[in-house]
Amino acid sequence: MGFLDKLKGKGDGLKEKAADAVDKHGDKISDGIDKAADFVDKKSGGKLGDKADAVAEKAKDALDKLDGKDDDIK
Repeated sequence: MGFLDKLKGKGDGLKEKAADAVDKHGDKISDGIDKAADFVDKKSGGKLGDKADAVAEKAKDALDKLDGKDDDIK
């Protein structure tokens, strides 16, 4: 059994753990993503604000869909 064979089964468990973390701490994760977008906006002098916001929304949408429901991150 090779290295990658050992990792194949672990991916599902990691996804479940991530979904549980998002369920429990979605508000904190969302705040962190928004703070990161604000940081990028500030450091770029406002040049990348719109792009940072768009990326933040996509990141929050992707995390929200981990468990198949759109209810964790606002």
